[in-house]
Amino acid sequence: MPGIAHTAAEMIGGMSPELKPGLWVFVTVPQRADAERLLPRALASFAEAEGLSLILPADMAEGQPMRLITLNVHSALDGVGLTAAVAGALAAEEIPCNMVAAFHHDHVFVPAAMAEAALGILHRLQDQARA
Repeated sequence: MPGIAHTAAEMIGGMSPELKPGLWVFVTVPQRADAERLLPRALASFAEAEGLSLILPADMAEGQPMRLITLNVHSALDGVGLTAAVAGALAAEEIPCNMVAAFHHDHVFVPAAMAEAALGILHRLQDQARA
């Protein structure tokens, strides 16, 4: 499929990480009424046995404030290596991350205070893949 990166080198070399504005928190909502009220403002959701996990704007819930870095490469859903490379590069610098894969892009959530450092690490990773 043209325009979609398939190999790890293509995905990492083309990831073009972009730090998005805003703060986000991860929460779980066990009550259906709460979920229905919050879901329209959620960036993402995932149904788990314990309840509905939501990524919400930080002003809507308590939790660790996270920043969102979007990897702008259109990666193949069956591509191998992008998530591991990103998480590994951040882990090597002791930056925790939560990866969210969507249809068109992968997204990295990092603690707000570490977002600029994480962005720099991902740009260096991209440069290394291009070399």
